[in-house]
Amino acid sequence: MIPFSAPVPVNVAVIAFNGISPFHLSVPCLVFDASRGGYFRVRVCAADGTPLTTSAGFDIATSHGLEALDDAQVVVLPSWHDDCRPAPAALLDALRRARDRGARIVGLCLGAFPLAEAGLLDGKTATTHWAYADQLAQRFPAVRVDRDVLYVDQQTVLTSAGVAAGLDCCLHLLRQLCGAAQANAVARQLVVAPHRQGGQAQFIERPVPVSRSDDRFADVLAWVGARLEQPHSLDALAARAAMSRRHFTRHFRQATGSSFKQWLLLQRLALARQLLESSDAAIEVVAQQAGFGLALSLRLHFKALLQLSPSAYRKSYRRI
Repeated sequence: MIPFSAPVPVNVAVIAFNGISPFHLSVPCLVFDASRGGYFRVRVCAADGTPLTTSAGFDIATSHGLEALDDAQVVVLPSWHDDCRPAPAALLDALRRARDRGARIVGLCLGAFPLAEAGLLDGKTATTHWAYADQLAQRFPAVRVDRDVLYVDQQTVLTSAGVAAGLDCCLHLLRQLCGAAQANAVARQLVVAPHRQGGQAQFIERPVPVSRSDDRFADVLAWVGARLEQPHSLDALAARAAMSRRHFTRHFRQATGSSFKQWLLLQRLALARQLLESSDAAIEVVAQQAGFGLALSLRLHFKALLQLSPSAYRKSYRRI
């Protein structure tokens, strides 16, 4: 991860096309809306002439062509055609020029396909909607496709899984640009989680039966989330949920897509990041409050996951 620096306001170019889903188009527009402190200037652009058709049966008009990419610090392709057709040469060239200028390029859902076609994902890890992941891997063997995650951040280029995962990816980028407080505020306004744990593996045709135990299970997760500084054992949590250890473990993986140990680690890291961004507390204090105990443990986990020390993270991401 690297900090992003750009003049204010940050120009965000969102690429629309004929047949686009209005929901996909709305995701980056909502997250990076210019009304949020005037930090972003969002411009919807298109290579096609306007008005553009949408999958919802109504048309939209855009005021900008692909020239909007030429001075954008963030470029978002919020989706692509369901048949994953080749992108027009003008779009591919505009994406390459934006990459070469140092813009952050974001491909949400099927938007990963034109990015891969433009060569922006060569040698990188990327994701897309789980139902299209095999097709992405087959068409673009130079791309390492991760089928299980909600989004992938490769510093200069980001990709997300399907539909709602675009919100996760955009909120992640917003967190990098503006800090945790702003990202959390936007998430609250949109009534979504600031950061979802797990991955899209949990959504691949593996429904979880709804039962009375679900409420108890959710209560246990909320209880743990409010007490991350405390030690937690599977046996104690299973008992709190009125489940056997085996049932609790299986139910947890089905519901979150990860093990309890991994989920707890990510929850603690998220809290540590928030504390580092929003307070002057010493690293030792942050480690204790986030449940790592020792500063050494916090540093090891930070380095493994983020490739940064806690001090470097605070220096890079704390808002002045």
